[in-house]
Amino acid sequence: MLLVEDDERVRALVRSILKKGGYRVLGAEHAEAAAVISSAHQGPIDLLLTDVVMPGRNGRELAEQVVRRRPSIRVLFMSGYSNDAVMMRGVHITDAQFIQKPFTIDELSTKVRDVLAKV
Repeated sequence: MLLVEDDERVRALVRSILKKGGYRVLGAEHAEAAAVISSAHQGPIDLLLTDVVMPGRNGRELAEQVVRRRPSIRVLFMSGYSNDAVMMRGVHITDAQFIQKPFTIDELSTKVRDVLAKV
């Protein structure tokens, strides 16, 4: 899975949670780094877990780019911002897979499993 989060502490915490859950996690601090990782990584990436609000390109723009290269990838957005701020960046919470920060370990684990299980 590819985790994109601009806050280093949050990224490290989420990565740790996911790794303890048995996932292999590639991490990036912003959309540009994530795009490079997605392009260069030879193996599959089953899930893009990305923050919505980041410096530079936002999570929705990144997701569109990654999905073009990897059509089977699933996307899970996360944000600590209000629903209005998230929707202003083009992520419609009712239509997208989304988890609101802060979240618990169980909430994140359940949401990731649910998104990966969707066909």
